[in-house]
Amino acid sequence: MDKKLKIGITCYPSLGGSGVVATELGKLLAEQGHQVHFIANSIPFRLGTFQKNIFYHEVEVNDYYVFRYPPYDLSLATKMAQVAKSQQLDLLHVHYAVPHAVCAFLAKQMVGDGLKVVTTLHGTDITVLAQDESLKDLIRLAINESDAVTAVSQDLIRETVELLDIQRPIDLTYNFIDKRIYYPRDAASLRRDFAAPDEKILMHISNFRPVKRTQDVVEVFRQVQEQVPAKLLFVGEGPDLPKMQWKINDLGLNDKVHFLGKQDDIAQVISMADVLMLPSEKESFGLVALEAMACGVPTIGSRAGGIPELVLHGKTGYLSAIGDTQSMAENTIRLLTDDRLAAEFREACLQRAHHDFCNDAIRHEYEQIYYRVLGREVPNLKPVCG
Repeated sequence: MDKKLKIGITCYPSLGGSGVVATELGKLLAEQGHQVHFIANSIPFRLGTFQKNIFYHEVEVNDYYVFRYPPYDLSLATKMAQVAKSQQLDLLHVHYAVPHAVCAFLAKQMVGDGLKVVTTLHGTDITVLAQDESLKDLIRLAINESDAVTAVSQDLIRETVELLDIQRPIDLTYNFIDKRIYYPRDAASLRRDFAAPDEKILMHISNFRPVKRTQDVVEVFRQVQEQVPAKLLFVGEGPDLPKMQWKINDLGLNDKVHFLGKQDDIAQVISMADVLMLPSEKESFGLVALEAMACGVPTIGSRAGGIPELVLHGKTGYLSAIGDTQSMAENTIRLLTDDRLAAEFREACLQRAHHDFCNDAIRHEYEQIYYRVLGREVPNLKPVCG
């Protein structure tokens, strides 16, 4: 009996941790011989060029005059059902409860119970949307009607259970990095474009939303550069960009800060840095910290959400209370001025990222969940991590 699966994956195709993880997972599954069908309104940005066993199905929204707003959710549910029938999918793996798990629930009603639904919670659907009383019942329905539910951190599981009074089990499946892509790169030439040989580089990568506390990054840097020659690199775009630029100008730091905009080759960019700054007030996992860790870069961050499950305080980075910029600056200076300590952190980062969060192990965990909900025997293939 062929044990390879036919899997439909739906995620937000634009920039964002959930889309990155969903797309990379799909690619890994395809490498194992599973047939993977992405169902979304545009091609996921990390999907790249043609790859065997991967297919893309575009969701087209009909702008009927009777609707004030185009009914994307209904179009997505219909497309899920169509693809499930025509391709004889075994299951749908959807990322985010709203709207994707709700749409999968509708698709399953159209197709029948033979189609299974696995939902992965990434954070925003719980930490933001579930705070809205008008959406709680819908999110609870999506979670309870899924055949399996996973979450990217223990903290997110705790918050989901407490906020929505969820009684069903939720599997912990951490985010991961592909060790073939995320490893220390030779960034010496690129680094020279931004910093002098005696200068250190601090880096922050995000979508610059208020929850990322980008102004804390600037404040930490202000304190650090008073004692250590340094430059600050921002990667990304977002609504807080004007506030950051105003503060940087007000502090007279314009010549020490560079904005790189959105970047695709994150491993190459991160490899320039000496530390990654992640002072978020909410972070369900902190994928960028894992990407940095895999490139040998420690994180200076906050004790928020799932970050403490990823960053080991005093080993792969330092964590402080949310908003405690003085502590963050002191920890940053400690790392930047002690070469032996920095080397120890670098090695600990590489070991933890490539062993505890490697692509083979997490992909295997998802496969086990798939076979479990389908009631099939799991192939005896042990992941190789190192």
